[in-house]
Amino acid sequence: MKIQNPIIWADMPDPDIIRVGDIYYMVSTTMFVMPGAPILKSKDLYHWELVSYVFNTIEDNDIYQLKNGKTAYGKGQWATSLRFFNGLYYACFVCHDMQKTYIYYTDDIEKSGWERYVINNVFHDMSFLFDNNRSYLIYGNGDIKIVELKDDLSGIKDGGVNQLLFSTPSENIMLRCEGCRAYKINGYYYLLFIEWPNDGNSRRRVVCYRSKDLLGEYDRKILLDDDMEYQNQGIAQGAIIDTPEGEWYSILFQDHGAVGRIPYLLPVSWEDDWPNLGVNEKVPESFEIPFEAYDTKPLIVSDSFNHNENKLDLRWQWNHNPEEDCWSFTEHPGYLRLRTQSLATDILTARNTLTQRTSGPQCAFSVELKTEGMKAGDYAGLVALQGNYGAIGIRADENNLKRIIVSKKGSDGRQIEEEYRLFADSRILIKIEFDFRNSSDIAKFYYSQDGIGWIKLGSDLHMTYTLDLFIGYRIGIFYYSQKAAGGFADFRNFSYESRQ
Repeated sequence: MKIQNPIIWADMPDPDIIRVGDIYYMVSTTMFVMPGAPILKSKDLYHWELVSYVFNTIEDNDIYQLKNGKTAYGKGQWATSLRFFNGLYYACFVCHDMQKTYIYYTDDIEKSGWERYVINNVFHDMSFLFDNNRSYLIYGNGDIKIVELKDDLSGIKDGGVNQLLFSTPSENIMLRCEGCRAYKINGYYYLLFIEWPNDGNSRRRVVCYRSKDLLGEYDRKILLDDDMEYQNQGIAQGAIIDTPEGEWYSILFQDHGAVGRIPYLLPVSWEDDWPNLGVNEKVPESFEIPFEAYDTKPLIVSDSFNHNENKLDLRWQWNHNPEEDCWSFTEHPGYLRLRTQSLATDILTARNTLTQRTSGPQCAFSVELKTEGMKAGDYAGLVALQGNYGAIGIRADENNLKRIIVSKKGSDGRQIEEEYRLFADSRILIKIEFDFRNSSDIAKFYYSQDGIGWIKLGSDLHMTYTLDLFIGYRIGIFYYSQKAAGGFADFRNFSYESRQ
């Protein structure tokens, strides 16, 4: 089977991979959207489908409820380590907003909502390492440390290993080694990292440290320094994995503009007990792998919202924790009904924004909106969600006057209305088109009364990947009020179109 890179042209950063028999599982970062820590499944390392989430929510506090000016934007779940050990699946990550490390576990990886242990410490970008029935976390940024866990992984082992392993170079380095992935292979301990130098190619690269003694001296080698000729954005940070037949592969990601951080598959060979990533130290655009294609469900989907129970498809995620009693498929059959029970100042403070990823090279999303239940001060529609967001929808003003508007985040951080038109009907179709080709990173906004003739509204949004949210652009269905809670908006026939 021939694979083409990238293997997923959508935001799927910080991958870690395990193999159980002939099945591969991968975890990624979704930060503040809920449920989170998605688990993907494959049998060929190329085609992946979503099967579960590690957690439904992390915490239920002001940070994750978007209350009192607090948010988890740019934080939440980061760089999860995934392992299978003694019959259980483990996932570990840090929440910098909570200043805690979470270790989740389950005996069924394809079931969402795992049990967990909470450690009141930050083990940044950690990796599990299991060795001789002892359990460790290897973690850090520049100063790489190791800490031993209790036998049941419920916390730090009293009197166990807890020390600095080594310090990585700091001269001419903008970002010292982090993003650890730890392995023991054929008698060697391998620690894979990313680092970002200021000299040389000045881009992210893969670095490996190797030792035969876990606590001993480590040798260092740069394994990969390549951007596939894309804006000097190095392809780095991820995992290596073997096949049942003993072949090796790696999945790494690349910062790829507004669409987010996208994964690549590389062959791995071994020389003098060092892993060689790629082909001639480059990421191949395509290559053959000895698998039969694995039939998977798509990672982004359309949705009629015509459901008999209040259960979301796995591909949907909320912006922060949802207000569970404020959404329904059954209250108005055939529609997603969103209600308000709290106020918001703008889209980024609104509860119950329902999201999916966007995809490259181009894609478009549309939905039908019914507005009979909207009250003065309400705003409902579609948003291109990131720090520099743009939205199209209906705003209800005083005297039940409704307007079609495009709104964006202004340079001062406040939400501004760019263009509007009066709207006298109770039904409208709205659409956002995304163009990521050649890093154009443009979003365009449209509305229609019949779904055939589309009218462009507002100026194009020049999308930028910013670290305040730290995610690739998502499509979001939103509804909130600035004046009085208690209204509702109805959506149906959400449509996703992937374009080349």
